Amino acid sequence: MKHSVCVLGGGSFGTALANIMAKNGHQVSQWMRNEEQVEEINLTGLNSRYLPNAPLHRELLATSNLEQAIRDSDTVFVSIPSKSFEQVVQRIGPLLTADKILISTTKGFNPNRFELMSDVLRRNPVTKKIGVLSGPNLAKEIAAGQMTGSVIASADDKVRQRVIELLKSPTFRVYENTDSAGVELAGALKNIYAIVCGLAKALNVGENTMSMIMTRSLAEMSRFAVHFGANPMTFLGLAGMGDLIATCTSPLSRNYRVGFAIGSGQNLDEAIGGVGEVAEGVNTLKMVVGEAHKHGLYMPLAEGLSKLLFDGAKLESLIGSMMTGEQKWDVEFATNEEKNNV
Repeated sequence: MKHSVCVLGGGSFGTALANIMAKNGHQVSQWMRNEEQVEEINLTGLNSRYLPNAPLHRELLATSNLEQAIRDSDTVFVSIPSKSFEQVVQRIGPLLTADKILISTTKGFNPNRFELMSDVLRRNPVTKKIGVLSGPNLAKEIAAGQMTGSVIASADDKVRQRVIELLKSPTFRVYENTDSAGVELAGALKNIYAIVCGLAKALNVGENTMSMIMTRSLAEMSRFAVHFGANPMTFLGLAGMGDLIATCTSPLSRNYRVGFAIGSGQNLDEAIGGVGEVAEGVNTLKMVVGEAHKHGLYMPLAEGLSKLLFDGAKLESLIGSMMTGEQKWDVEFATNEEKNNV
């Protein structure tokens, strides 16, 4: 069945998703504010700023007319950076109808308050057909046709089936999950630890060290998420471990590149400027450390990175937080014994 789809956002991931759906024969419009970007995509079939080496399907239509794009679509993918997400969702609110499906692909928190992107979507009073798409999805690899898996999370079976129908292809596989909180928190939290791993890689640490950092990162992520209602098993899947591995080991990850730049001697502003795209992990770090303090959650890596980036602490404090911390359990959800600092 042919569907009409709108992707909000002109970035790399939104463009990669729009291209898959256009190739699948669906009617796809991609909304973006930048008129020059709209004209370039429609005239040349390229998004040279974000995916310069990926020719786009001829049926993919870029537009700056938000109202028409929403009205003409039965499914809306919101691929907007977290800092602008709420503003754009407020704009589309009056255009929504009860039958429209809303899917967030943004991996971060509302910078104005501790709120997930799906929570922003749920504040609309019209449609409750809401889902979250997340996973190890480096956009440049998707655009190049590399085999990729992702996860659609929603309590609504019809939402999950729609997204699978829209995106399934020989190179893109979508799995299902009903744990929206876990999938979305995994996607947001791993950006913090991609910065840590990029920093560590710049320091030429060994593979033992990298595996330890990633594994303890997964423990911190799941500890935080379970406190807010997530299923710890979600973190063993693509949205958790899969996404963590991809972003903690690849220079294609913006957050990894920020960490690598800092580990190479740049300050935070220089590192962010050098990436040239939004690195969600920096804002996520501030939000998560604040919430961890509020709820008494033990997160030594996130705490150490925060002190390093924002408080002028030495790198040794980040290393020390992992090596001398109080946590003693490896897989803390695998035992029912009493544990401290959980």
